[in-house]
Amino acid sequence: MKWTVLSDNRSSDSRLSTEHGLSILLETKRHKILLDTGASDVFIQNAELLGVNLSDVDYVFISHGHSDHAGGLRYFLEHNRQAQVIVSPDAMSGMFFSKRGNLHSITTEWPEIDENRLILIDQTCEIEEDIHVIAHIPQNHPMPKGNQNLYVQDVNGDYIHDDFRHELALYVDGLLFTGCAHSGLENILAACPYPVNFVVGGFHLLDGQELPEQREPSSSIERPSRDGSRQSQSEEELQELAERLKEQYPTTRFYTSHCTGDNVFEVMKGVMGKQLQPFCAGTINEAR
Repeated sequence: MKWTVLSDNRSSDSRLSTEHGLSILLETKRHKILLDTGASDVFIQNAELLGVNLSDVDYVFISHGHSDHAGGLRYFLEHNRQAQVIVSPDAMSGMFFSKRGNLHSITTEWPEIDENRLILIDQTCEIEEDIHVIAHIPQNHPMPKGNQNLYVQDVNGDYIHDDFRHELALYVDGLLFTGCAHSGLENILAACPYPVNFVVGGFHLLDGQELPEQREPSSSIERPSRDGSRQSQSEEELQELAERLKEQYPTTRFYTSHCTGDNVFEVMKGVMGKQLQPFCAGTINEAR
């Protein structure tokens, strides 16, 4: 198994472009699977620089409806005429918004997709013998506090907190791809009935150092608390999460970037050590 990071907020190679987005190419003995498509065509540009061929990808997996993970899909479909698209119907139909910094849309502009190339997932299922999709993840463990900045627009035009029913996770041969892990890393792991050797994706954890200044939200959106305490994970909470992951999944290796802040990573790294590793655009990992 080999995975190559094509798009991320950071880069290990000065030739590669960066963006607030995530795209990873996963290669197994049987499949080439594109895990999310970033926010634009950056992943295609970087793939060309890395000598990565995307024309023979057979599946593209979209973890959720936000534009930083699905915005590049239209460009991918122009380059690849065969890959099937795995996505939740709720991701394609939802209207998504963020109020980090100021209220703005993060809804994906979906391209037209032939029905024979579209695999709509509304329940946990097996795509093939070695490809499993996890849907409607039970929220029994704490959710990332960064979610409190994220909303969907209902049929009445009101903004309500996103419950992330549109989020999927993908399991392939021991690797669990979490996208942004909006449903919570512990919840996604608990929902996966298979042995997990590697977790790859963002953690969507925020702390006070990475949280941008909040502007006045729309009157139809719940206002943040005055002290802002509920908006971010404390260092103690991050350490406790890292300790639980280390205790419950001692042989699992975690790779993260994108929506995992630098300070979050350092706090968790202090607990998890080599079990937690960063990635960035240009990272190539061959898992054995």
